Amino acid sequence: MPNLDPNSQTDVGTLTPEAAREECERLSAELSEHNYRYYVLSRPTVSDGEYDRLFRRLQAIEVRFPELRAEDSPTQRVGSPPVSALPTIRHTAPMLSLDSTQDEADVRRFDERIRKAAEHEIEYLLEPKLDGASLELVYENGLLARAVTRGNGIVGEGVTENVRTIPSVPLRLRSAERPVPELLAVRGEALMYLSEFEALNERVVNMGGEPYVNPRNSASGALRQLDSRSTAERPLEFLAYDILLVRGASFETDWEGFQALGDWGFKRPERVELTRDVDGILAYHAAFGRDRDDLDYEIDGVVVKLNHLTTRVDLGSTSHHPRWALAFKFEPRKEVTRIERIAVSVGRTGKITPVALLRPVEVGGVTVSRASLHNREELLRKDVREGDLVRIQRAGDVIPQVVERVAEDARTRAAPFEMPNLCPACGTPVEEDGPFTVCPNRFGCPAQLKRSIEHFGSRGALDIEGLGEETATQLVERGLVRELANLFDLKIEDLVGLEGFAEKSASKLVDAIRTRRKVELRRFLHGLGVPEVGATVAGELARHFRSFERIREASREDLEDVSGIGPKMSEVIHEFFRDPRNSAAIDAILSKGFEFGLPPAPAGDSLAGKKFVFTGGLDGLSRSEAKKRVESLGGRVVSSVSRDTDYVVAGNDPGSKLTKAQELGVAVLDENSFRELIETPSSRTPVRAEPADDMTAAPEDGPTGASRSGHD
Repeated sequence: MPNLDPNSQTDVGTLTPEAAREECERLSAELSEHNYRYYVLSRPTVSDGEYDRLFRRLQAIEVRFPELRAEDSPTQRVGSPPVSALPTIRHTAPMLSLDSTQDEADVRRFDERIRKAAEHEIEYLLEPKLDGASLELVYENGLLARAVTRGNGIVGEGVTENVRTIPSVPLRLRSAERPVPELLAVRGEALMYLSEFEALNERVVNMGGEPYVNPRNSASGALRQLDSRSTAERPLEFLAYDILLVRGASFETDWEGFQALGDWGFKRPERVELTRDVDGILAYHAAFGRDRDDLDYEIDGVVVKLNHLTTRVDLGSTSHHPRWALAFKFEPRKEVTRIERIAVSVGRTGKITPVALLRPVEVGGVTVSRASLHNREELLRKDVREGDLVRIQRAGDVIPQVVERVAEDARTRAAPFEMPNLCPACGTPVEEDGPFTVCPNRFGCPAQLKRSIEHFGSRGALDIEGLGEETATQLVERGLVRELANLFDLKIEDLVGLEGFAEKSASKLVDAIRTRRKVELRRFLHGLGVPEVGATVAGELARHFRSFERIREASREDLEDVSGIGPKMSEVIHEFFRDPRNSAAIDAILSKGFEFGLPPAPAGDSLAGKKFVFTGGLDGLSRSEAKKRVESLGGRVVSSVSRDTDYVVAGNDPGSKLTKAQELGVAVLDENSFRELIETPSSRTPVRAEPADDMTAAPEDGPTGASRSGHD
C-alpha cells in the first residue's frame, strides 16, 4: 500500500525533492508542536491515531529522501545503535550541590545571612526538590547539542543519544514566544513518575524479570545505557528548573529565567512560587510535606533560592555549594527492622565504623540491609545490640541510619557490642581519636590501601582511568600492591588474568599510571589523602608553598599562614607528615620519579595583602574577570565591607556596601580608578587565569551574571 499524506493523499514515491523538503519541514514542525502540547502542556490537540499517521508519513519521506532527515526530526527519538562507552564531558558551568537542613532555625539563619549581605530587596524562588537524576542540556542556536550527567559537578558522562529519546526534551527550542539564544545550558531532573514506574515494574515481572528497586535508580540507569533504544523503552520525563549559562539573552531574576524555560518549550516543576520572608518558606515547605505522599513523583524537600541574580554573584559559592540557596528537607521516612549482626568497616582514613547488618526492609522505595552506627560513642549512646529491634531512616531519603532501639519487654538482649582492640584488616593496635576508633597504619593496612588506591587514581587526584574500586580490591588481594608506590611497578603481565583485564586493557592501565608521574602538585596532595586536605585546601597549599618539600617540612605556624587553614587543621596536617610510617610511604612514592606542575605565579605583587569588595556592575569587566585581575596581583576579593577592607570598587547602581564603606572610611574606587590600580607599570604583566580545580571550580559569570545550582 502506498504511503499517503492524510491531507494531500500524494504518494511519497511521486514527490519531487523540493516538494518532499517542504512537506518534511511542515510535518516536523507540526509533530514537534503536537509533542509539546502532549508531553509539556498535557493538552493534546490531535488523536493518537492522527499523530501516528503524520509520524509514519514523515518517516516514509525521510526513508525516500535520507538527506532530509534532520537531527531535530521527531523521528530521531526512537534510539540509535549501541555505543562502546559513554564519553566524559566537562560542564559549561559547575553543577554544585546544595547545602541542606531539616531545621527551621537553620532556615532563619540562612535568611539573616542573606539579608545582611544583600543590597537589593530580598525575594526567594521556591520549588520542589525533585528526587531524580540531574542533567545538563546544552543548546547551540536552538538545537540540542549535548546532554551530560552531573557526575562530580565539573565533568559528567555524555548521554545525548539517550536524552533524545525523552519525549519532553525539546530537540529544537521553541521561538514563538521569545527569540532563541545563541547558547543555552539548562539544568534539570530526569525522573520517572511513580505511576509509570509501577507500570514498568508490572511489565518486567510479567516477562519474568526482576523488578526495579526505585524510580530514581531506574531513571539514572536508563540514562546511562549504552544502547539508546533501551532508554527509549523507559518512561522518562525531564523537568527543567535552572539556566546554567546563556548567551544571547539576559535576566535580572531567576523567575524571569524560569519563565523563559517554559517559553522555549521545556516542561518545568509545578507549584514554583516567590516569597519575601521565612514565613512564606515555612508555609511552602509545610504544604508540600502534607501533599508528599499524594504526588506522582518523589521529592525529599523544597529548594529556597535567592531570586535576584546579581546578588547571587556577590554572595558567591563555597567549593561545594552556593551561599544563596538552601535545600529545606523533609523528615526522613522511617521503618522498623531487626539488627542481625554488628560488623565493623575500615575506611580510607583509618576510621573503624560499626555497621548494623539488618533484616532487609523497604524504606521509601529502597531496600535497606545495612546502616552506619557512626562511632564508638554513638553506639554507646543509642545502646543498640545484635538482635535488637530498631527504627531506621534514610537521612535525606538517601543514607540509612539507625534512629533508636524499639523496646521489647519479653526479649533477652545480647551483650553490648565492643569495638575491637586490633584493626580487623591488618591487626595493628587501634587508637582512639575523640569518639572515633582509628587504625593508625594508614599506608600499610589492606582495607585503607584499597580505598587509598581508588582515591589516588580518582578524577580530583591523579585521574588514572581504570583504577576504580574493583581494580584496587584485586590489586591488594592478589598481593600486587602492598603500598601506593607499588602501583608504578605494575607490568602488563601482572594485570592480565585479573577479572576484567585482557592484554589491551592491562596495557592501557599500566600506561595511564606511568604517565601520571607528571602531575599537578595540588592533585598529588589531594591524592595522598592527607587529613583535612581536600581539593580546595590542596590548591591553596600548592599556591602558597609552590613545592612539595616545603609543604612537607612546614611548621604549624607556616601552615596557618595559608588561606583557610586554622590551628586545628595545621596540627593535623603537620602530624601527618611527621609520622614515620607516612613519611616512609611518601618517600617510596617519590622515588618513582615524580614531576610536579605548579600553579601559575602571580603576575605581580602590587596588591599583595589588599582586600577588595565589589558593589554594582562594571562596564568593561565581568565580576569574575575583575576578581582574577586582583588575585593575579596578590590581592583578595571578599564579600563584605569591614574596617580591614582596603578598597571598595563601586560600579553602576552600587548598593549598601558603598554606604558602609563611606561610614567606615574605606577607600572607594570607581571603575576608572580601579583600572588604573590594576594596570600600573608594576602590574602590566599579562594576566593568566589559573586552571580550574576539577573538584572545586567556581562558576564563571555568564552574560546574565547568573550563577545557578540545582537539586543534588
